Amino acid sequence: MHAHLFIGDGMLSQEELLGKGYEKATFAAGCFWGVEAVFRKVQGVEFTQVGYTGGNKENPTYKEVCMGNTGHAEAVELLFNSTIVPYEKLLELFWELHDPTSLNKQGPDVGTQYRSAIFYHNEDQKNKAIFSKNELELSNRFKNPVVTQILPAGPFYRAEEYHQQYFEKTGTQGGCFFK
Repeated sequence: MHAHLFIGDGMLSQEELLGKGYEKATFAAGCFWGVEAVFRKVQGVEFTQVGYTGGNKENPTYKEVCMGNTGHAEAVELLFNSTIVPYEKLLELFWELHDPTSLNKQGPDVGTQYRSAIFYHNEDQKNKAIFSKNELELSNRFKNPVVTQILPAGPFYRAEEYHQQYFEKTGTQGGCFFK
């Protein structure tokens, strides 16, 4: 499924946005509903979608991912304009919105599908993510080590439609743990 976005006077696909200089970022930080809701509010983030990545099952369903045996994490993929919001700012927000020292768990959500991970799309993102993680560890902000994985982005499987912009659709803010 390809999402289209209304930008200016026309409708553009993700591929067209990427061709216009937008970048892709993918983050896993627990329940994807809350992570998506936070990133959707960032000026310069033009598109978000929730889904599954980092595992070995093609086209997994929510139920399969929740069972914890697909290897996938609940994640958010976004397209952003780096002249408005640099990747480093997205990383700062990522570190703020969850507990990166909690292994395979965020609040009451437990399992590898809720792990903390940054899925980089190029060497620049990889280097910035590593640098950012190292800076966070050196800051002594957390008493426990940061367990966030930094991995190359692989296939991203869009979650079922009812998960997309879940809080906006339901008018709720509950159901996800916020640090």
